[in-house]
Amino acid sequence: MLKACPYCGRIHDKKFDCGKRPTFGRYQQQDAFRSTQAWQRKRAWIRERDMHLCRWCLTLGRLGYTNLSVHHIEPLHEAWGERLEDSNLITLCSPCHEQAEAGKIPRAALHELTHTPPQLSPRPRRDKF
Repeated sequence: MLKACPYCGRIHDKKFDCGKRPTFGRYQQQDAFRSTQAWQRKRAWIRERDMHLCRWCLTLGRLGYTNLSVHHIEPLHEAWGERLEDSNLITLCSPCHEQAEAGKIPRAALHELTHTPPQLSPRPRRDKF
């Protein structure tokens, strides 16, 4: 039976996959994990460990303390077994989180930050003359 497709606008068989139809249920396991008590407790613990500061901003000599989230360094779909490991979780602000997701911040550097306590890096001194 031919019908107008609500996704691509063309007329084709109702069972034909035009490629525009959205897929649902792709990350159901990951979404379900984010609502568990274990994740809620672990997320709170990681924020406490990182003193509610963006760890990457601290390395740059800035204090990032707004729009914080806990980032999985190794993504859930790649390392499901490490989803609650302290060494795989780090607190990041929104801009840094986006950079980490895009691969602009190296994973190795983020892993290294999880093994050290948060501290502000000293900024280079600029003397006024």
